[in-house]
Amino acid sequence: MANYRRLWLILIAILGITFTLLGYFGFEVYREAPPIPDYVVTEDGRQLMTEETILDGQTAWQSVGGMQLGSIWGHGAYQAPDWTADWLHRELVTWMELASMETYGLPFAELNGRQQNAVEYELKEAYRTNTYDAATGTLTVSAMRAEAMAQTAEYYARLFGNDLELQPTRENYAMKENTLPSAERREKLTQFFFWTAWAASTERPGKSATYTNNWPHEPLIDNVPTAENIMWSIISVILLIAGVGGLVWAWSFLRKHDESDPAAPAKDPISTVALTPSQRSLGKYLVLVVGLFVFQVMIGGLTAHYTVEGQGFYGFELSQWIPYSLARTWHIQAAMFWIATGFLAAGLFLAPIINGGKDPKYQKLGVDILFWALVVVCVGSFIGNYLAIAQVMPEHLSFWLGHQGYEFVDLGRLWQIGKFVGIVFWLVLMLRGMVPALRQPGDRHLLALLTASVIAIGLFYGAGFFYGERTHISVMEYWRWWIVHLWVEGFFEVFATTALAFIFCSMGLVSRTIATSASLASASLFMLGGVPGTFHHLYFSGTTTPVMAVGAAFSALEVVPLVVLGYEAWENWSLKNRASWMENIRWPLMFFVAVAFWNMLGAGVLGFMINPPIALYYIQGLNTTPTHAHAALFGVYGFLALGFCLLILRYIKPKLVFDEKLMKVAFWWLNAGLVLMLFTSLLPVGFIQFFASASEGLWYARSEAFMQSDILQTLRWVRTFGDVVFIVGALAVAWQICKGVFSRDGGLSANEQDEPAQVATKVA
Repeated sequence: MANYRRLWLILIAILGITFTLLGYFGFEVYREAPPIPDYVVTEDGRQLMTEETILDGQTAWQSVGGMQLGSIWGHGAYQAPDWTADWLHRELVTWMELASMETYGLPFAELNGRQQNAVEYELKEAYRTNTYDAATGTLTVSAMRAEAMAQTAEYYARLFGNDLELQPTRENYAMKENTLPSAERREKLTQFFFWTAWAASTERPGKSATYTNNWPHEPLIDNVPTAENIMWSIISVILLIAGVGGLVWAWSFLRKHDESDPAAPAKDPISTVALTPSQRSLGKYLVLVVGLFVFQVMIGGLTAHYTVEGQGFYGFELSQWIPYSLARTWHIQAAMFWIATGFLAAGLFLAPIINGGKDPKYQKLGVDILFWALVVVCVGSFIGNYLAIAQVMPEHLSFWLGHQGYEFVDLGRLWQIGKFVGIVFWLVLMLRGMVPALRQPGDRHLLALLTASVIAIGLFYGAGFFYGERTHISVMEYWRWWIVHLWVEGFFEVFATTALAFIFCSMGLVSRTIATSASLASASLFMLGGVPGTFHHLYFSGTTTPVMAVGAAFSALEVVPLVVLGYEAWENWSLKNRASWMENIRWPLMFFVAVAFWNMLGAGVLGFMINPPIALYYIQGLNTTPTHAHAALFGVYGFLALGFCLLILRYIKPKLVFDEKLMKVAFWWLNAGLVLMLFTSLLPVGFIQFFASASEGLWYARSEAFMQSDILQTLRWVRTFGDVVFIVGALAVAWQICKGVFSRDGGLSANEQDEPAQVATKVA
């Protein structure tokens, strides 16, 4: 108990300190966000735009898919340009041409070196000088800049419309024709793009860096990494090395083996617990998981194909019905739904076991209601996405019923509320089984940690309600990453670790003391880097240097616990030798081993690749990001959710025997497909873009000319091989789960059902 007390105190202290940092610097985000001017005017007083019209442009951008069609400040999709970097470069080039003609009467390219240097000097002075007056809320621009803005805006108004001259460009950007039909909304969209570029090119008052810490890389105005960027990048590497060394030291010398593993029981204790009605009803959850998984994989294949054939699928024109922005939205949202459903099902399976082998009153009814609520939210959000991007939905309803425009939380706000209500309802169903068990005598520390993670999952999704349709994008990004990073990568990680420990402990394969101590220690390590590490997503989102410093320092520590996951994988795999009946769950165990591997590679190696500020400065918004995202999201949480589903299936269908050939195809083809997808296409494309970004600027690495180069086109075609392999694996695991759920001989015999409920109490 003393060890538990120390571990609990460490965990509580870490949570207290890290959330204090997250909250304090969150206020810094609010205080220091780039100002949205009340008025943008020329030097002679002509009004160009207002705060209201800039925010109208933000909502127009959201309605066409937002971050699913290009990116803003590096966050979003990768086929169309980063609109901030693209607008900025186009405006700069236009300004130089105007200045060259006004001063010398010649195009810029025809000037001699001295003259070009003079124009470039004036360009830097014009753009980096902050002309925003905080007292009046007015941003003043020169007549020349106003003209450059107007010419740049005219290009975007034609691009987002149906101008025939720009049709090849829209195809290369995977944009559908007439993306935003309203000319008035297109004009306001350009004003939002201008404001994001202004914040990225104008120095903060009293500072020598822009509001976005000199991001994106744009040599024309000396947008280059700051000294702080380089310093904190070096510090993050030092902390990583120190953290890894400290962990290895602690792992080698401080880890205690006070007790050996218990003798494995002759029969799987969980299999001896009579199935409850709520557990029997979980089969439909498993079908929903694999149904959404297969849909996500198929729509992902379409999304990937759009990168080589922007408006069609092998010659068949699809973009007017399912454009790239919609396909990518559905691809990401389906992943969020099926992975979350897999985790919810795992919790609902454990709840009756924790409750002594019996359902709380009306538990099955609650499980059924939750399932159909999930179906309604999923279908409703998908339909809303379609209507918004098709520009059928009235603009004032788009955010609420259609598309929020923000990656990973694309679903309309009403559907987001429905999802949150469903998660809270799941929390209630879980607590009905957990709270009575917590009141029982004995060692309940592992159950307490599991309960705490369930509560965190239930409540922290609510962070998505702290921003609205017209919230400043810097503030929105702060809260969005509470969901994408903190909720998914933090609390789900703790839940998964603790749930697996609870399962293995309940099987009698691991002692409760070791399982509890390991889970508490793991939770502390995950939270130490994971909570303030949220800020590594916000280096260039209109935040200040302290946010970069905290994000860089702590995100390095996120990688530290992942270095021992190879040992964890070996420990999990070795459990199969503890008892003969473990052969029955060999395949779920294989999926859990894959989780440890991809956690180390996808979250660890590929994650740290983009974490240091100096690395992210050049590669934010390039294909290096989806390399990490695919390896971490599917490799870790996808394999974990599928492993949970296979485990649940094995217990709700006790007579089921996994098809060995089918499961080998499922497991190995999923892993091989993911490896091929990452290392033959996404990562090589990302590295080639990295070089282009570092040498020319982000605008060039995402430009039409560069993205359509022969080498990148070839690499994107090569991805087809990995995608096909992955799809075969996905279909195999889906077929295995569906076969199992709909099998007719998977129930327990009458004698087995009558075994004493006391066994369940012992398991809990």
